[in-house]
Amino acid sequence: MKSLWQAAVLSLALCNAPFAQAAGAMRSMGSAQLAAEMVPGWNLGNSLEAIGRRSYVWGSREFNETAWGNPKANQALFDAVKAAGFRSVRIPAAWKQYADSRDNISPQWMARVAEVVDSARKAGLYVMLNVHWDGGWLQPDYAHRDAANARLARYWTQIATHFRDYGDTLLFAGTNEVMVDGDWSAPTAEYCEVQKGFNQVFIDTVRATGGNNARRHLVVQSFNTNIDHALSCNAAMPKDRIADRLMMEVHFYDPWEFAIKTDSDSWKWGQAANPSGWANESYIDGQMKKMKTAFIDKGYPVILGEYGAIQRKEYDPSGAHRRHWDQYVTRSAVAHGLVPMYWDNGYTSNHEFGLFDRATGAQAFPDVIGAIVNAAK
Repeated sequence: MKSLWQAAVLSLALCNAPFAQAAGAMRSMGSAQLAAEMVPGWNLGNSLEAIGRRSYVWGSREFNETAWGNPKANQALFDAVKAAGFRSVRIPAAWKQYADSRDNISPQWMARVAEVVDSARKAGLYVMLNVHWDGGWLQPDYAHRDAANARLARYWTQIATHFRDYGDTLLFAGTNEVMVDGDWSAPTAEYCEVQKGFNQVFIDTVRATGGNNARRHLVVQSFNTNIDHALSCNAAMPKDRIADRLMMEVHFYDPWEFAIKTDSDSWKWGQAANPSGWANESYIDGQMKKMKTAFIDKGYPVILGEYGAIQRKEYDPSGAHRRHWDQYVTRSAVAHGLVPMYWDNGYTSNHEFGLFDRATGAQAFPDVIGAIVNAAK
């Protein structure tokens, strides 16, 4: 019997091309089938989720989108991402700084987010829009639960209502990397309960807005987007009023010392180059297999919503180790049925993740881009 992933890929030829349809088209297709069309994906990181250096004045269009050093997202960028071979974009977004004391989101900010979403979809990209870290108000403990649930529901009511008529090339992702600030240990029963509650509030709120949102594909996260916590804390998916419209999201940056830690000299990666290092190829395959067994094989696609390795020019001028890691993680994710979405924070200098010039769309690292896109085939 073919796997769900194989069946989804084979069935693509039977589907109408999503971007040839009306903008509001909702096709009769399950999440596994839709997820197969999103491979590979890319992140518009450090843009719409930027926490501002300036205080937002209600009614203003002076947003903090450029506060972290990236230019405003534009059509040329999304066109270039699509032309490079990516098929989906994850758009992290902040909302609290653009909301009033009663959690009403600024109409001007909502319009700007919609403008960016429209540009990505115009380029032919699937879009996954979320509520990102947003200042860290989603603390998964009993003390903060009621207030956080109320705000989460309030935000998603507004976001989902605004995008209610969009078709199924737009997905919603409820949260991002929810954890108790400063506590990197395994989640307690309390933390798991509250974080899982956030996922349920998100689903129930979006469904209640009706229209296309009654059938929209939704993405929930594991605790702190950790693969092992997904198995221990989030193995039971939330309830949904419609079948086959849920996906799970995790992130991957192992080994941390290689992928993200700037003050480390652990610049070699892979069994051949660093046989004593942890999180080599077999480890990556094992982590991806865990997600396949726990979720994909049970009918829930998995989004690898962030992954990537920084460049280390001082040790690896050609970027061979970075390229190898990005390529291997992508290939392993796809082989096990996950949707890989590379974390691009927009910066192309040393110790950063960026792949494209955000102003022009020019490829800053065509070799890495090619390695990712080809590994996803």
